[in-house]
Amino acid sequence: MSDQESIAELIALGKKARDQAYAPYSRFRVGAALRTASGRLYSGCNVENASYGLSICAERVAIFKAVSEGEREFEALAVVSETLASPCGACRQVLAEFGLDTMVIIADLDMGQQVSTVGDLLPAAFTPSSLPRPQAGNQEDAS
Repeated sequence: MSDQESIAELIALGKKARDQAYAPYSRFRVGAALRTASGRLYSGCNVENASYGLSICAERVAIFKAVSEGEREFEALAVVSETLASPCGACRQVLAEFGLDTMVIIADLDMGQQVSTVGDLLPAAFTPSSLPRPQAGNQEDAS
């Protein structure tokens, strides 16, 4: 499968996921599709809540589904909305946890698309390597 075919497959899956979005407040439906290093595909849609802070983005739904199935390495994520909407900061940070080289395809319903990486979207990202490493024998770090 070529890169373009792979991208088209992810966008199509993201569009299908978008159809399942629960967005009664914003009416802004988003779908996402994630390809892992193992080749498995996971999709997600945004799910809003009357208590707005409890809503979740499509990207994180797809990522959390993959992680809950044991996946930790991602190749590409397609995000599909009506307007070429880029992942929010929270989604960028969650993606950064699993690798700055992950391809991010931002697509709309009219076949428009932009391709970048997590690192491009979140320069100077806070990643696991940003955390200090506990020293052996340090009682404060033991749990």
